[in-house]
Amino acid sequence: MEKVIIYTDGSCLNNPGKGGWACILMHNGKYKELSGAEENTTNNRMEMKAIIEAIKALKKPCEVELYSDSAYVINAFNQNWFDSWIKNNWKNSQKKPVLNYDLWMEMLDVIKPHKIKFCKVKGHSDNVYNNRCDELARGEASKL
Repeated sequence: MEKVIIYTDGSCLNNPGKGGWACILMHNGKYKELSGAEENTTNNRMEMKAIIEAIKALKKPCEVELYSDSAYVINAFNQNWFDSWIKNNWKNSQKKPVLNYDLWMEMLDVIKPHKIKFCKVKGHSDNVYNNRCDELARGEASKL
């Protein structure tokens, strides 16, 4: 499998409000930036959208190191929140429907062909790629 490094970030003005997402894909010395925006959204949705769009951009199954500052997404994968959600018919520990069900389902679908390691990166720190994604995502949100 080809190895790819991905950085992602999402942004939302007045959460909920105008949002932007961005990702950087790196493979064999090549570097690709993708970004977009949505009206009336949340920060978590934009974090998830960035990951979905990054994975959808892969042309074949890959081994991926995915970096995000979203504890929401990283913990869902690394702490196996899905096992409980699925067992409880997509209800959280408070017996309420899991938020962003539509995006969780899409994400679970797009990651299937890939081997993904989900890595937490500290947001708004000295990581140049996370900072670039943040800049792109905020820029997209501010265009709306």
